[in-house]
Amino acid sequence: MKREQAKLMIENKMRKTVSANQKLLNAYLLIHSDTLNIHWNMAFGETDKMPAIPHQPYHTASIGKTFTAIIIAMLAEEGKLNFSDPISNYLNEDIIKDLHIHKGKDYSHEIRIEHLLSNTSGLPDYYELKPKGGKHFLKILLEDASRVWTPQETIEWSKQYLRPRFPPGKGYHYTNTGFNLLGLIIENITSKPYQEVLHEYIFKRLNMNESYLSQFSEPAEKSSHPVANVYSLDRPIRVEDHRSFSSVYAAGQTVSTSEDLLVFMKALAGNQLISQKSFSAMQNWTKMWMGVDYGYGLMRIRMVPFTEKYNVWGHLGSIASFMLYNPSMDVYIIGNFNNTAYLRKSIGFVYNTLKTVSKTMA
Repeated sequence: MKREQAKLMIENKMRKTVSANQKLLNAYLLIHSDTLNIHWNMAFGETDKMPAIPHQPYHTASIGKTFTAIIIAMLAEEGKLNFSDPISNYLNEDIIKDLHIHKGKDYSHEIRIEHLLSNTSGLPDYYELKPKGGKHFLKILLEDASRVWTPQETIEWSKQYLRPRFPPGKGYHYTNTGFNLLGLIIENITSKPYQEVLHEYIFKRLNMNESYLSQFSEPAEKSSHPVANVYSLDRPIRVEDHRSFSSVYAAGQTVSTSEDLLVFMKALAGNQLISQKSFSAMQNWTKMWMGVDYGYGLMRIRMVPFTEKYNVWGHLGSIASFMLYNPSMDVYIIGNFNNTAYLRKSIGFVYNTLKTVSKTMA
């Protein structure tokens, strides 16, 4: 199959997907391969009656966890921490106090940085879990959009309303709480706000000029288009209007573009940010769900039961955002469906897209 045929097939599939689902307000896709001489950047749908464009900024959601994890690895290479260090070495006692009490035993001082990076700390997820008899945190954010949350407040909320799942290192539980703690560790080590470190260590270094931490910083170059709207809880949401989403912080509050995310992924795959030794250490995989494993702020998706040809690594976000690399074909696939109900479907979309791209190699 010729490259232009493959591109047309993918464009038509994505266009039909968006037009057939009223809850898919917009969608973005970038496919890049130096080996295959491919660079296809596309967008469909709209935001606030403005047609989507390929270079439009969008919320990356939990893709931001990879940025946080890479900064931790960069600090480790600077000799400022070790993955195996207890988090109590870097956090104030008021944060550590009663952080992890499981079945009557206090494990708070046993949590290590690597536990937070790999979601194996056992800490509950303030964002996803619903307290017994209480409200889901996302509903609280939407009901009081003007409230600004500090990371300390999200951690205290978690302590008050939720319970740890297991002792540190004894299981897997995806938790935004852990990555907010990592953000505070970064702040305490560098004596700078997390967003400042994010720009200094990654965005400025890589000229990711349209990327920033929503509610905390601004991009070097502001887009003429609004940040793409998200669909969640049966309604469209203008996330930038919700100061309450400051609560997501180091767990996934970044706004970026597909092109900027490509720059980051190429730098990561090419060992421009951290050494191969550090990158290998971050690939200490734990099963997340069928076919998906979690490392240190990284995901590996094995397209079970298919061959390794279509396996990818990178990260997904809860709004069906994806930043992935397929080493077998040297293909980067990056994008966003901006719909919280579309996350798992986005994995199938990635697989089918890679299958189409592979036909250009025949």
